[in-house]
Amino acid sequence: MKPTIQRFVTLLTVTIGLGSALTACVPVIMGGAMLGTALVATDRRTSGAQLEDEGIELRSANRIQANLGDRVHVNVTSYNRRALITGEVPSAQDKQLVEQIVSKVDNVQSVVNELAVLGNSTLTQRSSDSLTTGKVKAGMVDAKDLYANAFKVVTERGVTYLMGRVTQREADRATEITRSTGGVQKVVKVFEIISEEELRSMLPKPAPEQTKSKP
Repeated sequence: MKPTIQRFVTLLTVTIGLGSALTACVPVIMGGAMLGTALVATDRRTSGAQLEDEGIELRSANRIQANLGDRVHVNVTSYNRRALITGEVPSAQDKQLVEQIVSKVDNVQSVVNELAVLGNSTLTQRSSDSLTTGKVKAGMVDAKDLYANAFKVVTERGVTYLMGRVTQREADRATEITRSTGGVQKVVKVFEIISEEELRSMLPKPAPEQTKSKP
């Protein structure tokens, strides 16, 4: 095979492989909405807030690592510019220092400090927490009266934290599902409560029915 043709075949094979891999990631249904290109449309934050939340999480992690290194286990989860801090630190002074670091990150509007003054959790505990988070999310997906994409779920040492812009009805339902999930020892709600009217205004409008022409 000539080198030019061989390079073309190789490029085509890689392109097809990437396309198949990406396609395999897309058709995941959560609360009636398809992930992928539709994720932004179903998220109740503005696209700007979503980008800012990603930046908050990244910058917080980098600054915590630079200041405290591996002697702490800290996770920062941001939703609509509210930063939830979870994990473990060795002292109350470190807990306060982490909060100060995160509060000074650009675009952070408020901080919820749920750090525990304990030794770092084990890999076994973290794996168990990840499994619990997955089960909670799966329960929300199965619920017919919830939009699962409206929630962020974090679990630390068996404590599950729920975030999102939701109505009181949705908050109560999500809490009920979480409490009944195996592995959840406690539920902490970090919600931004909105009205049912606000929710209706966020939902996509149904497409108008087209009038069928008579034969």
